[in-house]
Amino acid sequence: MNKPKERQTGDAGKRIGTNLRQFRARKGLSIDALSSIIGVSRLTLLKIENGEGNPTLSVIWKIANGLNIPITDLLSIEGEVAVSRKTESLKLSSSDEVFTAEPLFPSYGRTELYRGYLQARGKYEAEAHQTGVTEFVTVMAGGLSIKVDGETYRLEAYDSIRFKGDRLHTYVNTTDQVTILHFMIAYPTL
Repeated sequence: MNKPKERQTGDAGKRIGTNLRQFRARKGLSIDALSSIIGVSRLTLLKIENGEGNPTLSVIWKIANGLNIPITDLLSIEGEVAVSRKTESLKLSSSDEVFTAEPLFPSYGRTELYRGYLQARGKYEAEAHQTGVTEFVTVMAGGLSIKVDGETYRLEAYDSIRFKGDRLHTYVNTTDQVTILHFMIAYPTL
């Protein structure tokens, strides 16, 4: 496994591991079967399940997609009222730390909310999400180009875009400052 890229608050690594084990068992999948489905090594999955691994954002997406669950189900932060504080957020980073996503709350139905940060002049090539996923992105500060299906869409502060997230898509920060995003991922109903 690569150098740890997920900055964790509290026992997030153990929580992800416990939840991974439970979801995998509910689906009737062995570690080897899940490894084969998602293209992540057996050893990496074992480390994550044991709370020893610090998976990158890409690995967490692969696990969630392979189990057909929202990524925040792996994080399982529960409660009737929840406040998402910047100072206490879980940070999931790309392997090069150019892009960071902070899940705001556990999934609500089939939607997830995130804050995102793309470093100045940074580029992040996102994994394709599960089939039928729609992504909504609003630029809160900075500027952004998003490439989807060969088309590039330029966004400035407070511009929003909706697109099918079940294909490769690329985020490019077009400014010399960090671009701050708010995004929602909506999963299809089952």
